[in-house]
Amino acid sequence: MTTTGRSNWQAALKTVLLLSILGGILVGAGYLIGGPSTALVFLFIAVIINMGSWFFSDKIALAAARAKPVSEEEDPRLYQMVRDLTTRAGLPMPRLYVIPQEQPNAFATGRNPKHSAVAVTAGIRKLLTEDELRGVLAHELGHVRNHDILLTSVVATIASAITWLGYMVLWIGGDDDSPLGIIGPLLLWILAPISAAIIQMAISRQREYSADATGAEICGNPESLASALLRLESGAQAIPMQVNQASEPLYIVKPFSGKGLASLFSTHPPIEERVRRLRQMRPTIG
Repeated sequence: MTTTGRSNWQAALKTVLLLSILGGILVGAGYLIGGPSTALVFLFIAVIINMGSWFFSDKIALAAARAKPVSEEEDPRLYQMVRDLTTRAGLPMPRLYVIPQEQPNAFATGRNPKHSAVAVTAGIRKLLTEDELRGVLAHELGHVRNHDILLTSVVATIASAITWLGYMVLWIGGDDDSPLGIIGPLLLWILAPISAAIIQMAISRQREYSADATGAEICGNPESLASALLRLESGAQAIPMQVNQASEPLYIVKPFSGKGLASLFSTHPPIEERVRRLRQMRPTIG
C-alpha cells in the first residue's frame, strides 16, 4: 500500500509539472509572437488545454483513435473476459471500445480506475487466441491498477498541443513580409523534438515492464502475454497504423515504424526484453 500510494503521488506530481511546463511554453511563445497581450491570450489557451488534458484526455485519446464503444450485446465474450480479469485485479469494470483498424493493438486510458477505458483494435480480435487476448487485456488493466493511465493520456495531449502550437505559428507567419515568417518554421522545427523529450522524461520504459508484470499476475499466466507480444509485434510491422506520434506511448506495441523522427517518441522497450522478463516469471506464478 505504501508503494502504491507513493507511485500515485509521483504520477500526480509529474502530471501537474507537465501541465505547468505546457502553460509556460504557450505563454512564452505568445510573448515572442505579439508581446504581453498575445501572451495573455495564450495563457487563456493554456488554461483551457490544461483543464481539457486533466478531465478529457481519455475522450481525446479515444476520439483520436476513432474508437467506438462496444456493448455487451455486441461482444459478450470480450465483456466476460474483462469482467473476470477486473474481479481478479480488484478493479471496477472499464468502458470498452473497439478501434476500426486491422493492426492488432490496444491501449487503456482514463483519469483513474473509476473512469478508465480499454480500447482494442478489430485486428487484435482476429489475430490472437483467447488466452493471448486475456494477457493483453490484463496488461492494460495493469496500467489502470498502476495508475499509469492519467499520466500517459495527459502526456499525449500535451505533446499534441505543443506540436499544434508549432503548426499554428507556422500558419500565422506564412506571410514572407511578416517577422513570423522565420519564427514560425523555426518553432515548428524545434517543437517536435521538445514534445518527444517531454514524453521520454515523463514516461519511463519501466512503466511497460511494470504493466507486463502486473498483467501477468492478474491473468495468472505470463506466457499468455509473452506469446501475444511476439504476435502483436509481427502484426504491427505487417500492418502499419497511422496515429499521432504523441499517442504512441498509449499502445501496448508501437503502432508505426520507429525510424527517423518517429524514433524520438518511442517509449516502448524492446519486445524481446519484455518477453524474456515475462518468461522468467513463470516459476513464480502458479
